[in-house]
Amino acid sequence: MDCLLVRHGIAIESENWDGSEENRPLTEKGRKRVRQAAAGLAALGCKPTRLCSSPFVRAYDTARLLRTTLCPTLKVETRDELAVGASFEQILLFLRSCPADSMVICVGHEPLLGELAGVLLCGKPITGMSLKKSGAALIHLPDGPKPGQGILRWWLQPMHLRVLGKRMSAETEEDGGA
Repeated sequence: MDCLLVRHGIAIESENWDGSEENRPLTEKGRKRVRQAAAGLAALGCKPTRLCSSPFVRAYDTARLLRTTLCPTLKVETRDELAVGASFEQILLFLRSCPADSMVICVGHEPLLGELAGVLLCGKPITGMSLKKSGAALIHLPDGPKPGQGILRWWLQPMHLRVLGKRMSAETEEDGGA
């Protein structure tokens, strides 16, 4: 199993938002950066079998943008396990229900995603493991989602994903769109 952790894109700052925290949306810059990061994930060959998101609007909209580029035939599954206030134990339980050959994208929030990464890689949450907005980490789980048994394939900042996406787009143009 592979687990791709993706933090939601740049959202309107909470102090500039009058609505509920759950409904705080992405900014236009956030949407643009997510689309660019999705192009980078495509350049890395990400082919998810499941696309899961926190029910919070900023994460769900991030997942929808990823879906457009990476997996247009998949449905975005909203999972309470990925919401603000959930625990990494809840995500582990969910991941254990997925088939062994899955490539699951989990779109969510910090500090939850960083805690999950720490548990999968080191057996416990590790201080300082956090994804930037629109950043992503791919963790291979050869024996399923067991604490400390994950293998880090890569951990990329949003800037790196954008560069990869631009490079792929430029190469496609050079090849005549093939």
